[in-house]
Amino acid sequence: MKGDVGGGKMVMKSKLKWVGLLGLVLSALSLFTHFLLARYSYSDSNNLTTEYQTITTIFSWRPVFETNAVDLSPTSKLYRRLWGPVRLLESLQPHAKPREHYPVPVSESDRFIFVRIRGGFHEIRSSICDAVVVARLLNATLVIPEIQSTTSSKGISAQFKSFAYLYNEDHFMSALANDITIVKTLPKTLKGARRKKEIPSFKVFNSQSPYYYLHHVLPVLKRHSVAELVVSDGGCLQAILPPDLEEYQRLRCRVAFHALSFRQEVQELATKILLRLRAPGRPFIAYDPGMTRDALAYHGCAELFQDVHTELIQHRRLWMLKRGIVKGSLTVDSNAQRLNGSCPLMPEEIGIILRAYGYSWDTIIYISGGEVFGGQKKLIPLHAIFENVVDRTSLTTPWELNKIYGREANLVDKYPKAPPSAEKEMKYEAWKTSGQRPRPLPPPPARPKSYHIEGWWGWVAESDNEPESTVIELRTNAHKLLWEAIDYMVCVEADVFVPGFDRDGKGRPSFASLVMGHRLYQSATAKSFRLDR
Repeated sequence: MKGDVGGGKMVMKSKLKWVGLLGLVLSALSLFTHFLLARYSYSDSNNLTTEYQTITTIFSWRPVFETNAVDLSPTSKLYRRLWGPVRLLESLQPHAKPREHYPVPVSESDRFIFVRIRGGFHEIRSSICDAVVVARLLNATLVIPEIQSTTSSKGISAQFKSFAYLYNEDHFMSALANDITIVKTLPKTLKGARRKKEIPSFKVFNSQSPYYYLHHVLPVLKRHSVAELVVSDGGCLQAILPPDLEEYQRLRCRVAFHALSFRQEVQELATKILLRLRAPGRPFIAYDPGMTRDALAYHGCAELFQDVHTELIQHRRLWMLKRGIVKGSLTVDSNAQRLNGSCPLMPEEIGIILRAYGYSWDTIIYISGGEVFGGQKKLIPLHAIFENVVDRTSLTTPWELNKIYGREANLVDKYPKAPPSAEKEMKYEAWKTSGQRPRPLPPPPARPKSYHIEGWWGWVAESDNEPESTVIELRTNAHKLLWEAIDYMVCVEADVFVPGFDRDGKGRPSFASLVMGHRLYQSATAKSFRLDR
């Protein structure tokens, strides 16, 4: 009797185990089926292409579109108003070729112009265009310009040399072969003089006149056969040249729109991003916020922000006032500046304008630019208005971005921390030999002073000077040039371009201005908004 009872219990336990196992299998199968349905049902229902399905599964961006969308066929009236070409500008065609007698440069010149360029992406690009014109004006051979932000001392890959970090050197030289003579390095006889700092150097300010070069630089160039130009303000020649130098103005266009081609890796990644943006089969908007700390400080827009950001902008404005970059007072009525159109439009204002113009909430918007002061939280209102707001990070993998940087050294190992001071060592030794145990714990090590780019910068309250950039920060600044190069290509090819601001931290044309100029030259009918701020 006891044996039967025990056997019945064993059978019951065995059945329960099988039931539990079956339940687990069914649960796993249900979860797997639910996962597949959730992942693919949307794309299947909208008949998206295989390439688009691959993009949505690899990258973080999964666009959401309205199921009952309005008619967006190219022939519809709404499409023509939102995305169509500007008919009034159809007669404008790009033409930067010489139109008068334009002699070919001397193949062997005994005069060399060496240019060192400092600044951001748009300043570098403008300075290179002006350097070519100056070399032609002085009938000198131009040495490939040196971009200070991309030298090997900034911790970047050793496989790129300054200019080649951003641009294609060979294409630059061949595209301008009929305009000026370009060499990659100085002759051996002049290299030593440059190392010893024996060659004459000119610190050139923005918008210098041709008279300055013909009457100040040219006599020195004739005596020494070489002259160095240090350009730090973005552009070393006046924007509008005299009528008799009209061909030099066209030369600027040939440099900007034909000779300055990004290196292959940058072009390939920008092309991939464009393909991924166009994969859903819809046009997209490129939006450049233009909200940099320098621009906000220069134009007195501190009160548009809150708390620490206002203080950071004011700190930068004080720095500009001391160096004569900006004139006026430290305190500026930001609301008056904003109503005057001297401040950038905030992302939420751009969103409201676009919605009011007729763009639907599922429009694809690509955010360009290297810095949005205030961080990603400033873009939250725009994300609330439009569903498909993306940037380069959501359309690329970390591996693809790292590939364009090249092989970079491990800065943590290459630049070790400084050893502890002798005073700290003496305190620790004194603690080890002092008194009987138990004794108090040793003093904790001093916390390193650090700051975060989007949070509170502790040095604001401690010093008028900003902390010196670390090698890692210098490397990041070089990376930002590549990011802006990618964004530049995307913005030029976008269906619509919207600038939030078109002035930089010195009151001069910014990244957005370069994009609008390139779009006007390449395709005058491409839609670019010039908003009345």
